[in-house]
Amino acid sequence: MQMQTELRGHERIDRRSIALHRAIADKLRANPALLEIARDNIARHAPTAGRSQHYWDAWRTVLAMPLEDMLRLIVEDTEEMRALRQNNPFAGVLEARERWAIYDRFPMERI
Repeated sequence: MQMQTELRGHERIDRRSIALHRAIADKLRANPALLEIARDNIARHAPTAGRSQHYWDAWRTVLAMPLEDMLRLIVEDTEEMRALRQNNPFAGVLEARERWAIYDRFPMERI
């Protein structure tokens, strides 16, 4: 799928992040047990999070929500969720091929 207009900078990154999180939401909806990956990631990273601790605390709150509420929230295009998605616990939910297919839809800027 080719993008109609070239996205630049943060706009491209934010749109790609939402696309990744839509794919994550689809997988979690189909297999809620995958939430354990996110919980394990938080448990592993939070003890040494330093300045990122508030993100991990926020993600714990998000993951404690009812599934459909959580899935709606992780794809919201709000300032709060754009910031939260920059430090998210979903590494390992998508397979590499799924991730790269989304990255291919959002090519790097040419300088």
